[in-house]
Amino acid sequence: MASRVRTAEEIIAILRESPGRIAAVTEGVAAAQLHAAPEPGAWSVNDVLAHLRACHDVWGGNILRILAEDRPGWKAMNPRTWMKRTDYPEWEFQPALEAFAKQRADLLAVLEPLPPEGWERLALVTGMLGETYERSARYYADGLADHERQHVKNLERIIPAVQGKT
Repeated sequence: MASRVRTAEEIIAILRESPGRIAAVTEGVAAAQLHAAPEPGAWSVNDVLAHLRACHDVWGGNILRILAEDRPGWKAMNPRTWMKRTDYPEWEFQPALEAFAKQRADLLAVLEPLPPEGWERLALVTGMLGETYERSARYYADGLADHERQHVKNLERIIPAVQGKT
């Protein structure tokens, strides 16, 4: 997850800007290029968006559960594992981006008015090896923001590489 914990305002700013940054960087890119890998074995732009949606499902879902339940507990889910259970990689890019933007707006509607103590609400999460961690809503929101920011920067590098592909 994140290397440093951001403030709620910083987290919200990153989460708010991501769908627009993705839309801006992909504007005018042909559908075939959005589905083309920049090199063998690499993810396409569409694959990255599918991954971001899966991360949002898992980590955003964790945030919402922490806020809705009193100290919930669950076994950790890797977003890559979750992505394999979805059809996200098969979606056309524009409808997928619209679904991501809607999902993000729904999460921001919960996070933006959240009081400081809401960010610190906790869950008990069991890791892959059976270890248990306390994780806060802030932990997942910060991790989501950090992870997403890195992938959006990666998209900005991928797109020129696929521009010549059809």
